[in-house]
Amino acid sequence: MKRIIQQTEDGSNTIYIEDWDESYHSKHGAVQEAMHVFIKNGFSHFIAAKKPLKILEIGFGTGLNAFITLLEAEKNQQHVSYVGIEKFPVSEEEFDAINFFDDVFKFYPELVNREEELRIVYRYLFLSNWEEWQILSPHFRIKKVQDDFFNLKNCNETEFDLVYFDAFGSQVQPEMWEKKLFEIVDSTTKSSCIFTTYASKGAVKRGLKELGYIVEKRPGPPGKREMMVGLKNFSL
Repeated sequence: MKRIIQQTEDGSNTIYIEDWDESYHSKHGAVQEAMHVFIKNGFSHFIAAKKPLKILEIGFGTGLNAFITLLEAEKNQQHVSYVGIEKFPVSEEEFDAINFFDDVFKFYPELVNREEELRIVYRYLFLSNWEEWQILSPHFRIKKVQDDFFNLKNCNETEFDLVYFDAFGSQVQPEMWEKKLFEIVDSTTKSSCIFTTYASKGAVKRGLKELGYIVEKRPGPPGKREMMVGLKNFSL
């Protein structure tokens, strides 16, 4: 499939898949979408507790969500173990063409004295080996897994506190948004967890509710009216 680098409305880039008419991030802004859906409506709910946090990302893609989570871990001095699943990894050339560092780092002025160090960490996060844990800082480690989402159990990782569900849209991959995959993901989480996604489809809400989640529709990122968060035995 042909992949093209495109600029989004907040100035950050994304990858556009011409055959699917689908992009990796919102055309209204890649970085602001990631910050809104996965940090504001996911990670931020765990900051006050200051407990070690284990995160699963369905759709590692460009590594944007992992990078902003690393910076949040550093900013809040919170220990994070991060597992990202991706079937078709982005190439090094595409990573270099996108280069989210400056677009993201402007949101973290408190880390400015570590800019060059974190720029190196950012590149290492993307280029590090797959299928094994990589320690990127005293607060953040990552395991990237190259596999089909439906083979999630093969990575032998469980006890997730937080799920970033960032698969391609249902118009191109409808099987990603059905109960079967939600059941697989849910089987790897703790009894208390949060599931956050940019989607707001009724099928997603029904599937999560059948698995015991309280589902909330929340205001979406720029360009999108709503998004969805599932809470399982979790009080905000």
